[in-house]
Amino acid sequence: MTFAARPRGLTLAFAVAAALALGACAKNTADEGINAAGAAVPGSMQDFAVNVGDRVFFDTDSTELTPTAQGTLEKQAQWLTRYQRYAFTIEGHADERGTREYNFALGARRADTVKNYLIAHGIAAGRMKTISYGKERPVAVCNDISCWSQNRRAVTVLNGGTS
Repeated sequence: MTFAARPRGLTLAFAVAAALALGACAKNTADEGINAAGAAVPGSMQDFAVNVGDRVFFDTDSTELTPTAQGTLEKQAQWLTRYQRYAFTIEGHADERGTREYNFALGARRADTVKNYLIAHGIAAGRMKTISYGKERPVAVCNDISCWSQNRRAVTVLNGGTS
């Protein structure tokens, strides 16, 4: 059977299937928060992570914010004030030293420290929730003091637009 002799419905179905397949392969960078030039789109989740900073670090067995952490949280507060459509979760983490229970409690205190800082800087408490992962979700698996510091953190995770 030649192409011209094929039933019209079959040709149309093939054309639609091909268009859908090509559309599925297309990458929509705007949905990922990256423009055509590869830069983060202002107000996107990518913008928050790259240009503001989504995490702060703590000293061993501490919930005290370092000056660097305060600077990052100040930028977070400014960004979150400007882009109020986002709700977010603050994840508290700890390094591998200490018991599981102790590190869950420490992670919760770290998340609460960040939450309280953001509230004090004008961010509505209703936009945020906290969770502790303790030592259960390390970014670095190691047995070295310089490596452990990467796991003593609180991460602000945008949950998406609220409006």
